[in-house]
This record gives sequence, C-alpha cells and structure tokens, in this order.
Amino acid sequence: MRIDRRQLLTLAGASGVGLAATVAGVSTAPAMADPKHQLDPFTLGVASGDPLPDGVVLWTRLAPEPLIADGLGGMSQHVVPVTWEVAEDARFRHVVKRGVERATPELGHAVHAEVHGLRADREYFYRFRSGNAVSPVGRTRTAPSTHDRPRELAFAFVSCSNYPTGHFTAYRHLAEEELDLVLHLGDYIYEGPAAGTLGRAHLPAAEIFSLADYRVRHAQYKTDADLQLAHARFPWAVTWDDHEVENNYADEISEDAAQDPESFLRRRAAAYQAYYEHMPLRRSQVPQGPDMRIYRRLRYGRLAEFNMLDGRQYRSDQTTDPVSLDDPSRSMLGAEQEKWLIDGLSHSAGTWNILAQQTVMAKADRDPGPGEILPNDNWNGYEPARQRLFDGVARRRIENMVVVTGDAHCSMVADLKQNFDDPSSRTVGVEFLGTSVTSGGDGAPMDTRGTEWLASNPHMKFYDARRGYVRVTADSRKLRTDYRAVPAVTTPDAPVSTIASFVVEEGRPGVHTQ
Repeated sequence: MRIDRRQLLTLAGASGVGLAATVAGVSTAPAMADPKHQLDPFTLGVASGDPLPDGVVLWTRLAPEPLIADGLGGMSQHVVPVTWEVAEDARFRHVVKRGVERATPELGHAVHAEVHGLRADREYFYRFRSGNAVSPVGRTRTAPSTHDRPRELAFAFVSCSNYPTGHFTAYRHLAEEELDLVLHLGDYIYEGPAAGTLGRAHLPAAEIFSLADYRVRHAQYKTDADLQLAHARFPWAVTWDDHEVENNYADEISEDAAQDPESFLRRRAAAYQAYYEHMPLRRSQVPQGPDMRIYRRLRYGRLAEFNMLDGRQYRSDQTTDPVSLDDPSRSMLGAEQEKWLIDGLSHSAGTWNILAQQTVMAKADRDPGPGEILPNDNWNGYEPARQRLFDGVARRRIENMVVVTGDAHCSMVADLKQNFDDPSSRTVGVEFLGTSVTSGGDGAPMDTRGTEWLASNPHMKFYDARRGYVRVTADSRKLRTDYRAVPAVTTPDAPVSTIASFVVEEGRPGVHTQ
C-alpha cells in the first residue's frame, strides 16, 4: 500500500505553518526580541556545508540543555533572533557579511543561514550571536568559480559513526587535515538502543521513533567534541543511509514486516525533520512530511563534480527471490534520480565525476567456489539498476567516474567492470569504499569477509577492516586516495596512519597502487 504524501503532512504531525515557511522564519510562536541566556545555547557547536562559488550554508542550533527528553533542548516556545557574521580572519577584524535568522521552536531552534556574496575559492570564518551568548568560531571555504580549474582539490569522506561502540577519534584526526570539503556518506547516527561499555550509552536508552527522540539522539552525537571540531574546521556535504531512520528500510517499507506503512512514514517524517534540523543543508532540502530531496550536485570549477546520491528513499524493496532480483523495473535510486544522475554525468564539465553514495557498488561475491553469495541490501541486490548505470556510462563515453562509498564498516578498492563476470570487460569507473568511524568496534587489517572478497572478486584490489576515513587529493592529471586508519576505537587517543594509497589517472580507467 502506498500512502498519499499530502495526507502524510498531517500524519507526520506537521503544523499549519509548514516547515518551508518555518525555515523562512514564519512561526506562530511569540518572538523574543533580546534573549538573555542563563546557559550556553551553543552546546552543539557550529557547522557549514554545501559550498558554492559565492557562498555557503552556516548552521547551529540553540540548545542550552540538549539532552532533555522532550527534544526542545531547554529552549522556550519562542522565536529567537540569531545573528551570524562571516569574516576574512579568525579574530573578526574584517567582517564581510552579517545577517539575522529567526530560530523557531517548530524546527527545534535550528539555524540555517544561506550566505551569498562571498569570493570564490576563499577561506572564511564565521560565528553566531544570540542575546548575550556567542558561539564558537567555525572555518569554511567557498567552492571555486564555475569556469576555474583549481590546481588541486582535497577532500575526505566518512560514514558510520555509532556513538556507543567507540570514540570519535577519527573525526579528531580528520580535523587536523588540510581539506576543502568533507563528505559524510550516511549512518551519521544510529537509531538503536545500544548501551555500550565505554560510558557512551545512547540517549534515549530505547530505540527511537518520535521527533523528540531523534532530536535528542542527534544532539547527543553533536555534543561529541571531536565531531564538533571536524564540523567547525571544514564545510561538509552530507547524505544519509538507513540508520538515520531505521536499519535497512527501503522507501516506504520498514524492516519490520509487521509495521504498517502509515506508522513507518510517520517515523520517517520525524527522522527526516530531525536530520534537516541538525545538518548544514539548504532550504531546497526542507522535508515535506516523509519526503526530503537530498540528492544534489556540487561543482568544484572544472576540476570535479560531486553527485550526492540518495540510495534509500526511492529504492525498491530488498528481495532474495531469483526472479525478482532480475526484474528490470527494480531500482536503487528511483527513475527520476537515475535519469538525473546519468544526464548530469553526460554534461559534466569536471575532470573527475564523483558519485558520493551509500552502499557497495562493485560485485561482492563471498563464495570462493563456483557459486555466488551476494548481499541484497547494496547494489548487488539491484543488479539491473547497476547495469543500467554502467551501460549508460559506457554508451555516453563518460570518463573518470569515481564512486565513494560507506556503509560496510571496512575499506575496499575495486575497478567497476561493465561485466563483472568477464575480467577483460570495460572498466567504467573505480570504487573507493571507506570504513566506519566507529561502527563494528575495533577492527583488524583482515577478517573473514576480506579473505572471501579478495579470493572471489578479481576486480577488488584492497581490503582492510580497521576504522578511520579516506583522504582524497585530485588535480587535472590524477586522483589519489589515502586510507587513514586508527588501531582501535575503544581507546580515546589512538594514533592515525596511512595504511594504503591508490591513484587513478585521468583518462586511464582503473585504479593503481601508489
């Protein structure tokens, strides 16, 4: 059964004002002209995101008591003015832009300031003020001009940060890099009740379902000092996977077969709203009930284009039925996003075409013998959709496709073959799978899955199961990835090291060991 999305605006509990109007500062709540905060309202830090050549999104959320169970963060039911400033220096001697946003109770007093009129490819510093309180200072950077070709681009990608299972040390090391951008590829939070053994038990203690629950869970993650530091240091571009809502959900379908679509979409609407409230996203991403368009494209001059994909909201349900697995109507991205992606790749002006997405795209057979053991939640369970993408890339002669992936809690590098059953077939791109920040706990260089993958999949070049992140540097001739890992996440001060590096050369398909 499919639910009328317009009805879900009511089912999700949206007010008559609507979230789009609320983001613009319209609210039914009374306004507080000159707030006097008894406690620091900037406990969740600051962030920036989705940089353009002339601007960036600035984010914060007023929450003097962020972990209160009602999800209100200790704020009253008032609209609160919040001033933002952007400067060329960290001491704010040269302020170049400032403005005021209205933090509303309908959006948990989150602030999304879309700043324009900045110079392209420049470093800036920003902060917020509310009454007598001043936020920490953040650092951000605008994208290069559309027609420029910067000498180099440096970015990193991360995923799967489960709070109870380990310390966010990888975020701290990430903050020490010199980067233009950070990509988060999903599972920013986890929805489960995990208690943990490190003094990092989830709040609320139970699995989360309501808007208040999701707000508290996001706020708990945002209180982590290492995560705050990484957000304050660079602009981020984010997309989600499943755990921002519920494990392994597919479109309107819950993992729990007994849950009716109506109640699941209420939950999804609550989760999407809380996600928007806690991320540096633009007004174009404001959720409408259980719908939120998060796939989008970011351009870095003529050097790179980032295609931020959504592999959860529009996908067909998972299946193990052999007949259904071969059904060409099944999709990972949905028809509209599929077309948007291949058309965008066809008209890309960037040297590097980067697909930032959630789940393993390369064939990942775990049977070392003549048979196949394939997962059904990643692209291996949506082979016709993957083949459409690869055939489209080959037919339209799209070059330099680089797929960056999260979800699997391990690192892997693979050539993407137009026909995985024929190792000599055309290589249409490369995939760099990044490990988790903490999910899965302490890792190791090799595990059973890695042994099986490398034995069964000749297109795979590398595997490692330690935690960390991936640093990427690209210029007009090559793209290099450095896999950065920590030996443990159950100890708070683990060092980081580069465990492997790989290079893709412009116009030469396939990955090469550095």
